[in-house]
Order: sequence, then C-alpha cells, then structure tokens
Amino acid sequence: MLRGLLAVLSIALTVYALADCVQTEDDKVKGLPKWAWIVLIVLIPWVGPITWLFVGKERSPGGGGPGPRRGPVAPDEDPDFLRRLDEDIRRERREKRQRDQGDDSEA
Repeated sequence: MLRGLLAVLSIALTVYALADCVQTEDDKVKGLPKWAWIVLIVLIPWVGPITWLFVGKERSPGGGGPGPRRGPVAPDEDPDFLRRLDEDIRRERREKRQRDQGDDSEA
C-alpha cells in the first residue's frame, strides 16, 4: 500500500514539475537549458522534480503567481464595476422608496 502511494506521489510530482518546466518561458529558466531540466525531471525521480521546483526557475518576489495582474479577472474584482453596481442598487432603492411614499400619500 505504501509503495503504491509513493509511486503515485512520485508520478504526480514528476508530471507537475514537467508541466511547470514546459510552460516556463525560456528566459526564466535558471542554471541549465530547458531541455536539460526536462531530462532531469523525467529520468531522476524525486530529485529532478524537487530540484526544478526549488532551483530551476526565477520566482516572482511576491511568491506564487505568474507576476503582476494586468487587470481584474472577474467583474466582482473590478472596483469600477462594484462602485457602479452599488450606485445602481442605491438609486433603485431610492426610486422604490419614492414610489412607495407616493402611493401612501394618494390613499
């Protein structure tokens, strides 16, 4: 059971590191050419993928992401969209309140 789990983890780590290496831009690869990293990742289990993940490419200083985002990805992350949405909601509530007050005064 443990052997099977280690094999699955090794394969998953290798696939992840290989995909990361292939998708990395050539100017971000450190130490070796990209083709050499690919060979190391595939041929040396555990050591190749782990070395790639820690040493093989330049990481952004913020850690994690691919770099600074160029703009909001979704509408709920766009400050202008959220501001307009808030203004629309307030305007609709105000208009509804005015309509309701107008109906009450007629009765």
